[in-house]
Formats: sequence, C-alpha cells, structure tokens
Amino acid sequence: MGVENQPNPWVRFNGPNLGYVIEQYERYSKGVDTIDPELKELFIEWGSPLSIESGYKKETINHEMIYPTNLANIEKVMKVVKLLENIRSHGHLVSKLNPLEENQNYHEFFNTEKHGVSEHDLKAIPARLVWEDAPEGIQNAWDAMNHLMNIYTSTLAFEFNHVHDMEEVKWLTQMVETGSLKQSFSKEEQMKLLKSLTEVEGFEQFLHKTFVGQKRFSIEGVDMLVPMLDEAVREGVAEGVRNVLIGMAHRGRLSVLAHVLNKPYSKIFSEFQHSYAKQQGPSEDLVDISEGWTGDVKYHLGRNRFVEGPNAFSTRITLANNPSHLEFVNPVVEGFARAAQEERQKSGYPEQDVKKAFAILVHGDAAFPGQGIVAETLNLGGLKGYRTGGTIHIIANNMVGFTTDSHDSRSTRYSSDLAKGFEIPIVHVNADDPEACLAAVRLAYQYRTCFQKDFVIDLVGYRRFGHNEMDDPAVTQPQVYKKVASHPTVRALYSEQLQIKGILDQKEVEQINLSVQEQLQAEYDKVSEKKQGESPTEVEVPGVIAKGIPPLDTSVPLDTLRELNCELLKWPEGFHVYPKLKRILERRKTALDENGKVEWAVAEVLAFAAMLKEGTPIRLTGQDSERGTFAQRHILLHDSETNETYSPLHHLPQARASFGVHNSPLSEAAVVGFEYGYNVFAPETLVMWEAQYGDFANTAQPLFDQFVSSARAKWGQKSGLTLLLPHGYEGQGPEHSSARPERFLQLAAENNWTVANVTSAAQYFHILRRQAATLGTEFVRPLVIMTPKSLLRHPLVSSPGTALSEGHFQTVVEQPQLGKETVKVKRIVLTTGKIAIDLAVEIDSSKEKRNLDEIHIVRIEQLYPFPKEKVETIINRYPNLREIVWVQEEPKNMGAWHYIAPTLYELAAGSQTVGYIGRQYRSSTAGGDPLVHKKEQERIIEQALNTDSIVVTQNQEKESSKNR
Repeated sequence: MGVENQPNPWVRFNGPNLGYVIEQYERYSKGVDTIDPELKELFIEWGSPLSIESGYKKETINHEMIYPTNLANIEKVMKVVKLLENIRSHGHLVSKLNPLEENQNYHEFFNTEKHGVSEHDLKAIPARLVWEDAPEGIQNAWDAMNHLMNIYTSTLAFEFNHVHDMEEVKWLTQMVETGSLKQSFSKEEQMKLLKSLTEVEGFEQFLHKTFVGQKRFSIEGVDMLVPMLDEAVREGVAEGVRNVLIGMAHRGRLSVLAHVLNKPYSKIFSEFQHSYAKQQGPSEDLVDISEGWTGDVKYHLGRNRFVEGPNAFSTRITLANNPSHLEFVNPVVEGFARAAQEERQKSGYPEQDVKKAFAILVHGDAAFPGQGIVAETLNLGGLKGYRTGGTIHIIANNMVGFTTDSHDSRSTRYSSDLAKGFEIPIVHVNADDPEACLAAVRLAYQYRTCFQKDFVIDLVGYRRFGHNEMDDPAVTQPQVYKKVASHPTVRALYSEQLQIKGILDQKEVEQINLSVQEQLQAEYDKVSEKKQGESPTEVEVPGVIAKGIPPLDTSVPLDTLRELNCELLKWPEGFHVYPKLKRILERRKTALDENGKVEWAVAEVLAFAAMLKEGTPIRLTGQDSERGTFAQRHILLHDSETNETYSPLHHLPQARASFGVHNSPLSEAAVVGFEYGYNVFAPETLVMWEAQYGDFANTAQPLFDQFVSSARAKWGQKSGLTLLLPHGYEGQGPEHSSARPERFLQLAAENNWTVANVTSAAQYFHILRRQAATLGTEFVRPLVIMTPKSLLRHPLVSSPGTALSEGHFQTVVEQPQLGKETVKVKRIVLTTGKIAIDLAVEIDSSKEKRNLDEIHIVRIEQLYPFPKEKVETIINRYPNLREIVWVQEEPKNMGAWHYIAPTLYELAAGSQTVGYIGRQYRSSTAGGDPLVHKKEQERIIEQALNTDSIVVTQNQEKESSKNR
C-alpha cells in the first residue's frame, strides 16, 4: 500500500505531543542518534511533520477539519502548537511567584509575532487542531493560548518538561489543564486555613516579643509550610498510611513542632526559659542540665505524634532530630521510611509495601543546590535497595542563604533545578497564595500515589527577619528588607481575601486573633508562674550514658554450625556457579571439621545464618557488599550462563527473619545516613554498612560526627549500626590503607560506641553476635570494626570451629607462647589489628634466632571502651616489667596512640616507662612506595621484638612534639 493510501501517522501525535514530534524531527534531521526508534521509522517513511506530504493535506483530523488545508495554514497550525508548547514548558518564567516583586508578564517564548502568527490567525484556527483535549468553551487557538497562559503563569508554576515518561507527562498535564487542582474550599475549610495561619503567625510574634533576641529561626515568610505539612499528613492518614516521616532543618522547626507535632506551647516556652530538665528513666530524678547532660538546642529537636486514622488504627508522625548540618538528615529520614515499609519477620528479602509510610523532606533554598548530600539522596530514590516509593520535597525558599544572595549561592535559575537531573516533577508556588500551596501538596501526594516517585514543591516566600533573631539582614539586603518591612503577612492577605469574598467579617478575624493570643498567654503563664519551692518545669531529656555491654553467650553448637554450613553450600539444580568460585565455595565444606579452619568470610556467613535462625533480621549494604570488595564474601551468587542470582541465606530452612543485602551507589554520606535511619527505626535489625575501603568513610564524616557518635547523648536516639571499615597497611598508598581509627577514637566518650580491630575470624564471629544480642536493649550502641584486607585468608587469622562453638568475644588477646616466665618479662607490647599478625608471623619465623622471653605481646581487640582492668591485670602479673610499649602501623599522629597514651601513662604509674613504636608524624596516612612501606614495616617489627632497641619515652615524646 502506498504512502498516499495509508492512515496519517501524525494524527495520533496531535495536540501537546506534536511539539515534541517536531522537536525530535529537528534533532533527526541534524543526525542525532538518540531518537525514539518508532519516531525514526516514521521520519524515514513520512518525512517532516510540517511538510504537506506528511498527510496534513487530508480533509479530516479527528473527523473534523474546517480550516483550509493549504501549506501556509498548516505551517501556522504548527507554529501555534509550538507557541502552546512554549507556554506549557516555559510559563514558569513569567509566573507570579515572588511575593515581593511584580511578576514579569513578557517573554519572547510567548510573543505571537515572533512565532509568526497574529491574533486574527489564532482566532481563525479551531482549538481541536492545536489542543486535542481542549476543555469545553475553548473554541479557537486564541482561547487556548489565553487559557494556558492563565494556568501556567499564575501563582502556581510547573516544570515537567524534563520528565521523559510519557504516561507521567500525560497524567501531570491532565491534572494541571483539566482544573483538577482547583479544588473548591468550603467556608469551614477556609476558616480552618485562616486559623492555622493565625496560630503560626501568633506563635512566632509571641516568641519574638516575649523572648527578645533569642534564636528561634522563625518561619515567617513561608508560614504556609505548616498548613502544607498538615495537608500532606491528612492525605496520608485518609489513605491508611501508618508512618509519616518528616525531615527539616532549623528554620520553622519550632512552629512545626507546635502545630504539626502538637508539642505543647508550655514545653517550648520552658525551653526558652532554660528550665531544669527531667531525665527519662525509671528513677524520674530531676537533674541539673549543667551536670553532664549533653543535650541539644530546642530548634534541633524532633518529636513523635499519633493521629487516629479512619480504620481504627493510628498514624505516627515523626519529625527527625537534626543538627545544623541541614540536609544531612535527608538520608536518615529515607532510612526511617524504608524500615517502616518493610516486613522483616520472614525469611528471604524483606517484603516492602510503600503504602505503609512516606517521607517529607523540607529543604532550604540555599542548601538544596549547595549540599551534595541532597543529590546523593535523590539518587537513592530509584534504587532497589533504597527506594521508598516517592518522597515529597518542599523547598522553604527564602530567596537568601544567611547573608548570601541566590545569585552567589547557585549557578541555576531555581534552587530546585538539581531535581531535573533525576526527572522529578517540580511545582513552584507563591507562599502568599494559601490555596495554591495546598493544591501543590495534593498534586505531589497524588503523583506519589500513582507513580511512587519523588516530587518537588518550591515554596517561594521570603524571610521576615535575619538568619536568626539576633541578626540584622538590612546590612546585606537593604532593598529587600525595605520591601519586607512593608509587606503584609500571608495571614493578613488571606483574611482580607476572605472578607472581600464575604466568608467572614473583621470582627470574626479579630476574634480568631484574640483566641490564639489568649491560648499562648495561658500556656506561657503555666511556665512563668512557677513559685520558689515548686517542682521546676520538666523538659524532656534523654538518658545519656549507655550501659557497658555485659558478658553474653555468643557461642553456637558445632552441630548447628555444621548444619547451617551445609545449607549455605546448596544452590538450585541447574544453577551454574562460576567454576573458579565453585571450587572456593566447596572448600568451605571442611571448614568445621576437626582439623579445619574457618576463614573470615566463613565466620561471617555462619554468624549471619545463626542470627537468622534466632530471628534477628539483617541488612548489609556497601559499594560491593554482595561479592565483597576483596572477592571474599560471595553472599549472592550469579549464574555464569544466565546472570540470575541466588543467595542461600534467602532460602535457609532454619531462618526466622529476613536478610537484605544490596550493593550501594558510589556514595558514603547518604548511604551511611540511610542505614543509620533504618536502624533507628528498626532497632531489632542488625544493620551493617561496609566501606569499599576504610578511608572511603571519610566522606561520611558529618554522619559519624552529628548522628552515629552523638545522637544518644543529644537526643536519646539509640542505634546499633555496625560499620565495617577495611583497614591495614600493605603498601597500597595513602588512599587504601587507613580507615582513620583516630577519628572514631577521638569521638569516643560516654560509652557511645564500640571501636574494635580484631585479629581472628572467631573474634569477628563473636563480636557480630554480641552486637546482635544487644539490639533492642539498653546496652545497644554502634559498632565500628576495622576489618582486614590481606588478612582475610591468612592462616593465623583463621580459627578452628571450636572457637566459634565454645568461645566468646575477648576484648584482650594475649600472644600465645610468650610471657610464660613472668620474672623474665621486661617489656609488654600492646598493639591492635594487622600489625599484631605481622608480629606473630615474625615470631613464628624467627623464634629460634631471637630471645623472646623478655617480651609479652597483648592484642587490644576492643579499643573503646578500653579494657583497662584486664590490661592492668596483665601488667601486674610481671614483677620485673620495665616498659610498656604501644606498637602501631599508622603514623604517630594517627591510629590509636594519642587516644591510648594517657591510659598507658596512668597504668604505668611511674613504675615503667611508656614508649611508642610506629611511623613518625605524617600529613598523609601512608606512603605510596611499596618498597619504602616494606622497610618501615620491618623497622617497626624489629624495634618491637628487640628489647635492646631504643623506645621513645615520655620525655622524648615531649621533645619530639616540637618537631611536628
């Protein structure tokens, strides 16, 4: 059949899609390869959509064609289609978004003359030619243009052009253009919205005049954030969501706590008055916050609230605690959401239901494009190990960052532009239009429900005061703050609007204001009228000090281990394990025999299997955690012919809990935050994050500083997150040697976490099981393990099966065969990790040549909390001891030396000298020349095992510090 007799293929692209087809043809004609294959075939066969040969000379389009069909008129139709597409795509450029500025109502994108059409042309073209689904009443292109200009250039502006999924684009377009967003508000709803705005404004103004000059980071200028959050919560509760997880920085937090989380005004006022605090716990004793409570400032605190839903269950609303590291709470909240969505009490991967929970993240307009953690978190949204079914993002856009104007803080037009790279729809909305703001939230929630993807709302407002209430913003933004000073509040604007509509009168407005102020004053009086001798106002304070971990039975019967090991070496019939890997796995069959040896990876998987049998869910993630960076784990097998995957841990008959393992994106900060959040929300789960190399953890340092190490002391937020950080000096250079143990030890205090560097597979087995045993108890704390690299298969690190079935975790391990004759020992060598194995290797190879009777080597397996009493017992065993030496492979200003030295001086008590053996002070963690590394390592080993060698004493240490 010839082209002239075939149906016109361009008809089905009529309307909004025709502009897209024209654009794709232009790219095709320029030789661009990335064209949709179907369109490419049509271009080859039919030519340009604008050419008369393309079929537009046919008499009918949608069975109706009254417009003359000559080439010139067809070209005008195409120009109008392009004009309408420009309005859809670029209407936001002239939208009424800035509350402080008159909107720009001209842009060449919408200039009819530049498009080559006149008003007469537009009125002559039937609407159906240019807009397939035009609403009733739209007769011609002139009507269509004006209608779309009203929609796309109002106080709501839309950016969907970067979304490539046509189903999503069609849904979004229909929602916007059919008027579905314009929900009519009843009088009761309008009154409720005004009351909410009055409460927000009244609360902020009350704080402003009552606590003059105190920081509160007020919400004023984006007051609508509170009703928007309320609306999102209402949508979720109505649909049966069980958890709404909210993350935000400090601006507006007090108002969100008061009005969304229902924190009593009196508690907030008491925090401003620096009241005494009541420590949570069985004793309920009042404690002075000056006596050891770490705590945090009021505008960093979170809270939970329960809202009754329609089906006899409650929805929990959680506002996450957040330090001033602004956006770093984002992945933490995403971890909350994932944990809230998953069912972990069954074997296999945990089952996820994204309808059970959703996250809302409130961002700052300077922080959203400025902090890389935002991009890392957005990237998690579509990944199977991290997706949460869509997050609603609200940018609380003040149009200034502290004192920095937007043009100095980002390279893009909008603060939201980062989201375009992830194809996330964006709505901009004027914060002075309350009903438009709520429409934006409804659109975001419905989109999330339909497509389970993120959505961004750019709430464009201003900041009524400075960055904080002690700051004068007129110093750096004088012109803006002249406008702000004379600009009415959104409450005033909305009350005026309702009065004009006749919804209420001035007297009713005044009554709402008065009612709010009376409530605030009454709550304040509860706090301020406390008399001398009465109980001080109670402020919620967490219990701060974690209890030490008691002795726990972490052994597993040998028969049980053998049974589990057998199951771990099974895979389906016909599953093709890579031949080389198959041989490695089959060697594990004998690991638990009488003369067998359990390597590091075998001990790990046996620990996992035993925990699953006992009902402990496990989640393990990292950049290469499924296989293991060093090809040691192989916890997820790949069929060498089909690439299908299979994990024996997911099919373990004995398992009573889920096992999740995921390779992560090349991110540390966001992934650590996510895993931390997951663990906080699912405290019964052993959550582990593994760095590809230990030094990769450097880029997650704010999460370690602000959350993992200190959250319990600041917020009472418990976590049992386990960090696996490959560490050890093997001549691989400065970037693949050190996990920076000194940083974790510097943060160690208040029993906040455990830092370990263990030297055997059995020790690893037992410390993991000990960690699992503390989950959900008062003893739980994060665990930081310096894991091995070259030692993963080392015979001196492998353990007999009985060490797993009969042993337990030891905080201190003494080198066997040394120190037997106590009267001869003159030197105790304390060390940790790989260097201890290096010393053991040298002892085994040269014990016939060396006199080792004067030396005893002690491995500190748990660096923090330091096992001081056990070390002291060992020291007291040797009556003729002269010196205590710390040996490490790291430079002197790194590793454990500076952390451990004060304790060693205390233990020596002047009876012995304290010395250091290791690398000298360095600015970089390790050298890059393997030969130099080898010589340094040999020197360290030689000095440690030679009692005639000179060891740095306390006086020498002081002298050498001058030369750093």
